[in-house]
Amino acid sequence: MCAEAGADVAKFQHFKAQSIVSDTGFKNLGKQSTHQAKWKKSVYEVYQGASINLEWTDELVKTCKEANVQFMTSPYSAELIDHIDPFVSAYKVGSGDINWDLLVSQMAEKGKPMLLASGASSCDDVYNAINALSSYTQDIVLMQCNTNYTASLENFKYIQLNVLKTYANMFPNLILGLSDHTPGHTTVLGAVALGARIIEKHFTDNNDHDGPDHKFAMNPKDWKEMVVRTRELEFALGNGIKKIEENEMQTAVLQRRSLHLTRDIKAGEIIKESDLEILRPSPEGALQPNDFKYAIGKKAQIDLAKGGNLKWMDLR
Repeated sequence: MCAEAGADVAKFQHFKAQSIVSDTGFKNLGKQSTHQAKWKKSVYEVYQGASINLEWTDELVKTCKEANVQFMTSPYSAELIDHIDPFVSAYKVGSGDINWDLLVSQMAEKGKPMLLASGASSCDDVYNAINALSSYTQDIVLMQCNTNYTASLENFKYIQLNVLKTYANMFPNLILGLSDHTPGHTTVLGAVALGARIIEKHFTDNNDHDGPDHKFAMNPKDWKEMVVRTRELEFALGNGIKKIEENEMQTAVLQRRSLHLTRDIKAGEIIKESDLEILRPSPEGALQPNDFKYAIGKKAQIDLAKGGNLKWMDLR
């Protein structure tokens, strides 16, 4: 389904509740906040229910291959890194583990490309994590992210897409990306325009399903629309080389001005300022407006008709 919508990669999460959250720790925090405030179960119970059975891994990989999408997953413990390594060609470090150098290094030492999400982190956190990764690989994708998953429109002011420009200056050799949880396509298109080359969004077949992530996830229709709009933007961005484009060749003739004659001129006559006017069109070879002062005082080599264009070959 995600392949049909235009996804290149299907990324899952491999974790066990007991190795990622402390039931007691979250209960001691008291009331759940941010996106967790709407959860009807405890944080531990939600993670327990969302964990992937390790025995499903083979089937997930097989299904992805049949759908012609790349399988990928984020491991949230050292033992799971070893479990998934035979199945993945790259690793992703979630935002919550950006300050755990040991886990980051254990993924990176596998020698595969690394994706690093940078939600709820500072530049120092990011710099430190990149240093940890760089000891093992230079194939790194740095992803701007905001970890508030409420999908509230209020969150747009916290997305900070311009951080991508900061990252580009800090790490000019890295690939940039966006891990996003906002509704619509605004942030994705903005990120691509700022240089992001990898986009991560949650995917669901139905936004009305029960579960913590379905409400803000993209359904197949929205995902396909995102891909279409992104491809349009990529075409529109171009290669940065300013030139007269192929589809502008004719309009350059029609819209630009050139030197036109205000009267019939005989061969041997001297061109005066009053003999010229600057009008559209501008066919190939015609003298341009900036040639006006250089044409004055030249002698016509041939008879020239009123209204016609003036060319250098007509003068001496």
